[in-house]
Amino acid sequence: MMKKAILGKKLGMTQVFTPDGLSVPVTVILAGPNVVIQKKTVASDGYDAVQIGFEELKAHRLNKPERGHFAAANQKTMRYLKEFRLQDATSFQVGQEIRCDAFTEGDWVDVSAISKGRGFAGGVKRWGFSRGRMTHGSKFHRAPGSLAARGPAHVFKNRKMPGHLGAVLKTVQNLRVIRVDTERNLLLIRGSVPGIVGALVTVKNAAKKI
Repeated sequence: MMKKAILGKKLGMTQVFTPDGLSVPVTVILAGPNVVIQKKTVASDGYDAVQIGFEELKAHRLNKPERGHFAAANQKTMRYLKEFRLQDATSFQVGQEIRCDAFTEGDWVDVSAISKGRGFAGGVKRWGFSRGRMTHGSKFHRAPGSLAARGPAHVFKNRKMPGHLGAVLKTVQNLRVIRVDTERNLLLIRGSVPGIVGALVTVKNAAKKI
């Protein structure tokens, strides 16, 4: 079960320098502030969890049931809502803010987001297939080649072929928090994370570093 989590927005990449003068590539994430919109308990819902919102949004951009959900919590309307089953979910209160200081420098985190959409891609770009020779009239450059299905005479399931690439939920595990900027609500995380600039990202404590 997760110990801590936060919603944020990917702002881009930059670099920071260690005291030894080494350059470290980091992704800058606007982490929060998040607001607890709903609290779920074993008594009422069968499990403990908190529902948090991120990024204020004008009420007229939501439908009536969504506006009513925020009105019941007496909170401002938000663009994003996500539920987390945290270990100490019962200690949270509706309206409580979760900020980037929930994480500290040196923490290990898992970051999830929708990856960049690449549209329709061939086998070379999508799966890293090798291309054919480019000379002497081979006429075989980036084609997928034989599908190796002589007997059944149909394409096997999960065959690596050209198709839609990207725009799926991806998680990068075991990234290190390099810096926490509490004044601007920024997390600087070493390495790259999925998604375009401006994408919604979920930062959680690393599942394999408990």
